[in-house]
Order: sequence, then structure tokens, then C-alpha cells
Amino acid sequence: MSANDCQETVEHSGLLKFYSAVFYAGSSFLITVVNKTVLTSFRFPSYMCLGIGQMITTLVVLYAAKMTKTVQFQDFDRSIVFKIFPLPLLYVGNHMTGLASTKKLSLPMFTVLRKFTILMTMILEVYILRKTFPKRLVYSVVVIVLGAMVAASSDLAFEVEGYTFILLNDAFTAASGVYTKKKLGTEGLGKYGVLFYNALIIVIPAFMASAFTGDLHKAVTFKDWVETTFIFCFLMSCFMGFVLMYSIVLCSYYNSALTTAVVGAIKNVAVAYIGIFVGGDYLFSWTNFLGLSICMSGGLVYSYHIFNQKSSVSNTKGEQELKIHITKA
Repeated sequence: MSANDCQETVEHSGLLKFYSAVFYAGSSFLITVVNKTVLTSFRFPSYMCLGIGQMITTLVVLYAAKMTKTVQFQDFDRSIVFKIFPLPLLYVGNHMTGLASTKKLSLPMFTVLRKFTILMTMILEVYILRKTFPKRLVYSVVVIVLGAMVAASSDLAFEVEGYTFILLNDAFTAASGVYTKKKLGTEGLGKYGVLFYNALIIVIPAFMASAFTGDLHKAVTFKDWVETTFIFCFLMSCFMGFVLMYSIVLCSYYNSALTTAVVGAIKNVAVAYIGIFVGGDYLFSWTNFLGLSICMSGGLVYSYHIFNQKSSVSNTKGEQELKIHITKA
């Protein structure tokens, strides 16, 4: 374990780590259900415009909080762009591919294929943050990914476009999580600055892209804007988009990017279990169920080791670690 990891463990108590993880899991669960309702049940035609709505909500909430001095972060200047890059690009990719895959895949299969984010996150943390991991955590991650592969092998509703979107979403999520952890230590930004300037930098280009592709026109002319239920679900999705982004940053701040990814995986398996009984778009098979159970066991073992580890640096000495070496091409 590196010196930075030890310092992080000392600074943040186990309760803060645990509560931030639970907050992220709950937020992620709720927005998955709400987005699925808006994009699938109501058949809203533009996941891009839904993402723009979530960005605008983030800007409005954080700007109002800054004006009332509820939160503080650096005022905008030219240095902000350099401080926060490449997070805005990763955020756009993560947001759009995530919404697209939610629309293209059944809810249970969406949650299964999201497990590959964990392996990608571990590799990026080693490569970018120069972290090492104890063997027991590496083995837990391997079990989670193995379970995902078993579960996905029984997919009776294979859809090439949906699988492409979800794997791209995994890559963007992993990179976004690792760079978020890295940028949280940047002077002047902090948790709220990362959230606000991410949204500020990309909302106008995203709006222009939606107009150019015709998504904006489809969204504006959508027939259910007169339905109170749809408006409520759309606004709830926008607000939950902000809550989810905040919960991710908070969980990454108190934990590692890998822990945030594993917590998301446990939540996803729980959603898949619920999807067996609720939703109607889950094609049950014992192979898939076995894979989900393997994922859950790996995630619970990882969580047990992470949230029960000692905060004392002295207790981490002598712990055997498994280093992952990446050779540059």
C-alpha cells in the first residue's frame, strides 16, 4: 500500500467511507430505475437531451448553493480548463453511453455487463495513480468479473449495439472515476468545483450536438410533455443526475475509485435480483442466476475487507501485495 493510500485511510474514518458508499449505491439504484422509466416506459426519444437536463440541474443547484455561500469553490478563470481536463470529455462519454445502453439493454443485463468497469478501474489505478492492491482484493475483483462473464454467457437477448454502448460506458466510467480521484486533490477545485465545471464546460457543446443530430427536435416535439407523470419522472431524472454525480465524487473522495466501482457493482447485482421478479424484461436462466450470485459474493468479500481494514498505518506494514505491471507498447 502506498503512502498516499495510508494517509487517505488515516484521514477518513470507516463510517464516512461506509456512508458515502451507501449514499452512492442508493443514488445509483434510484437513477437507474428513473432513467429506465423515462427512456423505455415513456419511450422518450433522446437520451442526450435527458443528459443535458441533468447537467443543467447540476449547474443551477451548485450555482445557487455558491451564491448563498452554502458551498465554496474557485471562480471561473482560464486555469480551470487545464485543471479539470480530461474530465469533461470523459464525463460526456460516460453520460451518453450510459443512457444509450440503458435504453438498448434490459435492466438486468445492463447491470451484469457493468461489472467490467471494475477490472478497467483497477488497471487504470495501477497505470495512472501508481497504486498496488492486496491479493485478497485482486482475487475479489477477479471473482466479480468471472461472475459477470458467466451471467452474460446466457444472454438470450444479445444486441450488438447495446453491448457496444455498455462496454464503452464501462471504459468511460473507469477513466472518469480514476481521474476524478486524481482531480479532487487539485488546488481550488474540490468536490463541488469538479462537479460544477465539468457540467459548465460541456453543456453548451452537448446542446449544440443534440440540435445538430436532430435529438433536440425529437425531444421538443415529444408527445408526452403534456403528461404530468412523464414531467415528474423527467424532472426526477434531472435531479437524480445531480445527486448521482455528487455521490460518485463523494464516494471517490472518501474511498478509492476501485471501491466506488465495486459498490456500484453490488448495487447492480441487487437490481438484477429485483429484475427477476419486477420489470418483465428479464429472461431467467440458471446460468445467469449463478453468474449474478458469483458477482455478489465477490463484491461482498471485497466490501468486507475494505470497510473492516484498520486505519492505523502500522497495521498495514508487511501486508503482501500483488503488483500489476503494465508495459507500454
